[in-house]
Amino acid sequence: MTITSRIEYRLTEALSPERLEVVNESHLHAGHQPGFDGAGETHMRIRVISAQFVGKTLIARHRMVNDLVREEFDAGLHALAIEAAAPGEPVRW
Repeated sequence: MTITSRIEYRLTEALSPERLEVVNESHLHAGHQPGFDGAGETHMRIRVISAQFVGKTLIARHRMVNDLVREEFDAGLHALAIEAAAPGEPVRW
């Protein structure tokens, strides 16, 4: 199972999202470090809309997502961008 699919599974199980996108952005970081060619699943973006976020601050939402995917950092995830919204909130994606 890939990092992407494990993240999708964990977030779906815990947050029952209305919308979820897990985007691998590793290729955008090729050359940022010596020897890194952008391959693999090291840089991810999570876009999620969930009723679990209603009434929660942005920091609380990010903590929820980070807690759910914490194990993936041990599996090679290096960077995570999170865009979390409650249903009805405006998003740019």
